[in-house]
Amino acid sequence: MIQVRPVHPMVGAEISSVDLTRPLDDATFAEIRAAFARHSVLVFHDQPVDDEQQMAFSRRFGPLEVTKVGSRGAGGHLAFITNLDESGKRVPLGHRAILNLKANSLWHTDSSFKKVPAMASALSGRIVPPEGAETEFLSTRAVWRELPEAMKRRLDGMVAWHSYFNSRRQIDPEMMTAAEHQAVPPVRQVLVRVHPDTGEKALYIASHASHIEGLPEAEGRALLADLMEFATDRRFVYTHRWKQHDLVIWDNRCTMHRGRPFDYERYDRYMIRTTIAGDAPTVAE
Repeated sequence: MIQVRPVHPMVGAEISSVDLTRPLDDATFAEIRAAFARHSVLVFHDQPVDDEQQMAFSRRFGPLEVTKVGSRGAGGHLAFITNLDESGKRVPLGHRAILNLKANSLWHTDSSFKKVPAMASALSGRIVPPEGAETEFLSTRAVWRELPEAMKRRLDGMVAWHSYFNSRRQIDPEMMTAAEHQAVPPVRQVLVRVHPDTGEKALYIASHASHIEGLPEAEGRALLADLMEFATDRRFVYTHRWKQHDLVIWDNRCTMHRGRPFDYERYDRYMIRTTIAGDAPTVAE
């Protein structure tokens, strides 16, 4: 039986008494899946998984997304969150990899810029800096519960437009390649999602969300900014301080997260992410 220890009143739990380098039996995975539905973010310490083991664990939750065009590892199932090049050397500050790390420091939910957004993401710490580079998480179910009732009534049923460009232009307007612009055009997403396992509602926003359908653009952007300010209040936030061989999996349907900065020129960081695909668009055609 696994051990579950909450790490924050609103989001996250540490899971122990399990070895992710080995295949999981159905009963153990059912316990993990139940903890995932309840806590949204699961932290596993001391899990020296290799790429195949991480993919095998992730596939227990569902099929994996293919890494998008323009990213290192494009066309495969692994995303590289790192300041190291393929030879293991640190890249210069102006390198695309550093810009990606800076973009990841914006609050976001993975793949909300896709018509079928991601269900979950798993990230393993292969090389971890001794300071900085934390990952922060918050529960958008908890945020929804705390919103004023009048705001809930206003938001329910609204649709927002999400785009990869909207987040990247906050770092560098020239960051995206032409192929990326073509591969990931803006998409519509509901502003409020209902979690399929719990029936709870969750706010669905973050840095990919640019404006709200049916509102003047400036008004929609202002509303999104107000919601982000409310949602990212420190009372909602769990800060994960990485140790080598940590593996963290989170539910993109009801969380936001961001990576924190570190000294890119002084420390190495090498993280591997697998992303579990969603099963349907959030907006009915």
